[in-house]
Amino acid sequence: QVQLVESGGGLVQAGGSLRLSCAASGSIFSINAMGWYRQGPGKQRELVAAITSGGNTNYADSVKGRFTISRDNAKNTVYLQMDSLKPEDTAVYSCYFETASFVTWGQGTQVTVSS
Repeated sequence: QVQLVESGGGLVQAGGSLRLSCAASGSIFSINAMGWYRQGPGKQRELVAAITSGGNTNYADSVKGRFTISRDNAKNTVYLQMDSLKPEDTAVYSCYFETASFVTWGQGTQVTVSS
Protein backbone atom coordinates (compact mmCIF):
# COMPACT_ATOMS: atom_id res chain seq x y z
CA GLN A 1 0.00 0.00 0.00
CA VAL A 2 1.35 3.38 -0.98
CA GLN A 3 1.82 5.92 1.77
CA LEU A 4 2.71 9.56 1.41
CA VAL A 5 5.26 10.98 3.82
CA GLU A 6 5.32 14.73 4.29
CA SER A 7 8.06 16.87 5.74
CA GLY A 8 9.11 20.49 5.98
CA GLY A 9 6.41 22.07 8.09
CA GLY A 10 7.13 24.18 11.12
CA LEU A 11 7.07 27.63 12.65
CA VAL A 12 8.28 30.64 10.68
CA GLN A 13 7.98 34.39 10.98
CA ALA A 14 5.91 36.39 8.53
CA GLY A 15 7.89 37.04 5.38
CA GLY A 16 9.85 33.83 5.76
CA SER A 17 9.95 30.69 3.66
CA LEU A 18 9.34 27.00 4.04
CA ARG A 19 9.58 24.09 1.64
CA LEU A 20 7.22 21.16 2.00
CA SER A 21 7.99 17.75 0.55
CA CYS A 22 5.72 14.78 -0.02
CA ALA A 23 7.14 11.45 -1.09
CA ALA A 24 5.47 8.15 -1.89
CA SER A 25 6.82 5.30 0.21
CA GLY A 26 5.95 2.61 -2.29
CA SER A 27 5.63 2.21 -6.01
CA ILE A 28 2.91 4.23 -7.61
CA PHE A 29 2.31 4.42 -11.32
CA SER A 30 0.41 6.60 -13.72
CA ILE A 31 0.11 9.58 -11.44
CA ASN A 32 -2.19 12.09 -13.09
CA ALA A 33 -1.77 14.87 -10.62
CA MET A 34 -0.19 15.80 -7.33
CA GLY A 35 -1.02 18.68 -5.08
CA TRP A 36 -1.52 20.28 -1.72
CA TYR A 37 -4.59 21.24 0.26
CA ARG A 38 -4.67 23.17 3.49
CA GLN A 39 -7.09 23.75 6.32
CA GLY A 40 -6.60 26.66 8.66
CA PRO A 41 -8.21 27.09 12.07
CA GLY A 42 -11.92 27.71 11.63
CA LYS A 43 -11.61 27.59 7.85
CA GLN A 44 -12.72 25.23 5.13
CA ARG A 45 -10.19 23.05 3.38
CA GLU A 46 -8.91 24.64 0.21
CA LEU A 47 -6.76 23.58 -2.71
CA VAL A 48 -3.45 25.41 -2.52
CA ALA A 49 -1.66 24.13 -5.60
CA ALA A 50 -1.70 21.22 -8.01
CA ILE A 51 0.52 19.95 -10.81
CA THR A 52 -0.40 17.51 -13.55
CA SER A 53 1.69 14.81 -15.14
CA GLY A 54 2.29 17.20 -17.99
CA GLY A 55 3.59 19.89 -15.68
CA ASN A 56 0.57 22.18 -15.78
CA THR A 57 0.08 24.01 -12.50
CA ASN A 58 -2.85 25.56 -10.71
CA TYR A 59 -2.75 27.83 -7.68
CA ALA A 60 -5.22 29.36 -5.28
CA ASP A 61 -5.46 33.09 -5.86
CA SER A 62 -4.29 33.72 -2.32
CA VAL A 63 -0.89 32.11 -2.96
CA LYS A 64 -0.17 33.06 -6.57
CA GLY A 65 3.23 34.67 -6.88
CA ARG A 66 4.33 33.40 -3.47
CA PHE A 67 4.09 29.60 -3.67
CA THR A 68 5.61 27.28 -6.26
CA ILE A 69 4.71 23.65 -6.77
CA SER A 70 7.09 21.23 -8.46
CA ARG A 71 7.51 17.50 -8.83
CA ASP A 72 10.26 14.94 -9.26
CA ASN A 73 8.74 12.06 -11.19
CA ALA A 74 11.75 9.80 -10.66
CA LYS A 75 11.37 10.16 -6.90
CA ASN A 76 7.56 10.25 -6.84
CA THR A 77 7.85 13.43 -4.84
CA VAL A 78 6.01 16.73 -4.93
CA TYR A 79 7.28 19.94 -3.38
CA LEU A 80 5.69 23.19 -2.29
CA GLN A 81 8.02 26.15 -1.99
CA MET A 82 6.33 28.80 0.13
CA ASP A 83 7.81 32.29 0.16
CA SER A 84 6.64 35.58 1.66
CA LEU A 85 4.56 33.66 4.15
CA LYS A 86 1.72 35.42 5.93
CA PRO A 87 -0.04 34.63 9.21
CA GLU A 88 -3.12 33.67 7.19
CA ASP A 89 -1.10 30.85 5.61
CA THR A 90 -1.16 29.09 8.99
CA ALA A 91 -2.80 25.71 8.42
CA VAL A 92 -2.35 21.98 8.22
CA TYR A 93 -1.05 21.21 4.75
CA SER A 94 -1.86 17.84 3.21
CA CYS A 95 -0.52 16.43 -0.02
CA TYR A 96 -2.27 14.08 -2.39
CA PHE A 97 -1.45 11.90 -5.37
CA GLU A 98 -4.16 11.17 -7.91
CA THR A 99 -4.12 8.23 -10.31
CA ALA A 100 -6.80 6.88 -12.61
CA SER A 101 -7.80 4.43 -9.86
CA PHE A 102 -7.50 6.27 -6.56
CA VAL A 103 -6.41 9.29 -4.58
CA THR A 104 -4.05 8.87 -1.67
CA TRP A 105 -3.33 11.46 1.02
CA GLY A 106 -0.51 12.41 3.31
CA GLN A 107 -1.00 12.70 7.06
CA GLY A 108 -0.71 16.48 7.07
CA THR A 109 1.99 18.80 8.32
CA GLN A 110 1.49 21.92 10.41
CA VAL A 111 2.66 25.28 9.11
CA THR A 112 2.49 28.16 11.55
CA VAL A 113 3.35 31.71 10.52
CA SER A 114 3.85 34.20 13.34
CA SER A 115 3.29 37.91 12.89
